[in-house]
Amino acid sequence: MSDDNQKKLAQVAAYLDMLAEDTSVPRNIRKGAKDSKERLFDDREALDLRCASVVSVLEELSNDPNIPLHARTLIWNATSILESVK
Repeated sequence: MSDDNQKKLAQVAAYLDMLAEDTSVPRNIRKGAKDSKERLFDDREALDLRCASVVSVLEELSNDPNIPLHARTLIWNATSILESVK
């Protein structure tokens, strides 16, 4: 994996950690963020498949009507970074 991709994944991991630890975010969103981080770093699948599946999960989470605006922004930022991973 390239150094650039490692930096991007580290940034996404930081965003997902922020979501998972934020008690103002609904529990299902926190669990989705935690599960997404685990999936992202599971080396049994190719990187592009992991990124695509995490993007899919994050898009579902961002459509939750109960999600606070700051959490939705974190999800959009993480999604944007994941879409640029090569």
